[in-house]
Amino acid sequence: MKQRLPYIILFLILNFAALGLGVYLMGGEPLSDWYTQLNQAPWTPPNPVFGIAWSVIMVCFAVYMTHLIKHRINPSFIWIIYTIQWTLNTGWNYVFFNQHQPFLGLVTILLLFSIVCFLLFKFYRQLKWRSLWILPYVAWLIVAISLNAYIVVYNS
Repeated sequence: MKQRLPYIILFLILNFAALGLGVYLMGGEPLSDWYTQLNQAPWTPPNPVFGIAWSVIMVCFAVYMTHLIKHRINPSFIWIIYTIQWTLNTGWNYVFFNQHQPFLGLVTILLLFSIVCFLLFKFYRQLKWRSLWILPYVAWLIVAISLNAYIVVYNS
């Protein structure tokens, strides 16, 4: 555990920086008339759930990424994939909320989902049960995709 702690801390910092930047890029739009007047999915959770869910997801994802790095599975490739994931994760907030582009947001989140699933399936054989740490991310992205898709379909 002692050898993993610096990586967990690093990924926690990076993951929560992504969340912070994402909130900044939203520009207060989750409370704006534009968003609140959209026809939203009936299963849309209350706003506080998003912060709680993303916090749990980013902690789990930090542990997952630490396992990947500590297994020395092509570290430069892992960092490239992580950077793409990080960019798509923060970029969705900007595209969807700041630019009011739900369809482009849906494309962005589908790409993010693809990257996260790629990590899960590509490295499952090496990580085995440790792959469970990425499942909250996958599950939440499925919910987020459904919410985003609903907005695209029912607000055209």
